[in-house]
Amino acid sequence: MGDSYLWIKTAHILAVIAWMAGLFYLPRLFVYHAEKGATSGIAETFTVMERRLLAAIMRPAAIAAIVSGALLVWRGGWSDPVPLWLWLKLLCVACMALFHGLLESHAIRFAQGLEKSSGRYFRIINEVPALLVIAIAILATVKPF
Repeated sequence: MGDSYLWIKTAHILAVIAWMAGLFYLPRLFVYHAEKGATSGIAETFTVMERRLLAAIMRPAAIAAIVSGALLVWRGGWSDPVPLWLWLKLLCVACMALFHGLLESHAIRFAQGLEKSSGRYFRIINEVPALLVIAIAILATVKPF
């Protein structure tokens, strides 16, 4: 595999950490935005924070995590044949990407003043990335299948 594999793995881990930080933090911002934004007059501040988090951290980190992950599969020889644990991990990563897309759509609706979801809703969906990252970590380290 060589040293390049280890550098790619390091980049992947760092990108995943940054992406996960955003996936945990953005729904929390949405909770405050939904509960306090309209009444306290700071909706614009929340909108700017959400937009910057997405643009400066989450999108680049998601792209870096997915690209470096694909490189790891290729360089690590995991693609012939693809083991079941990796298929399941990739399914979880796809779900994470879909969740990211859901958060992007909520951010757009907040920016347009159209978001109607409650703080409770955002508290509940904030658990989704935690469950997915647990499954991904188990599948990637234990490789149970």
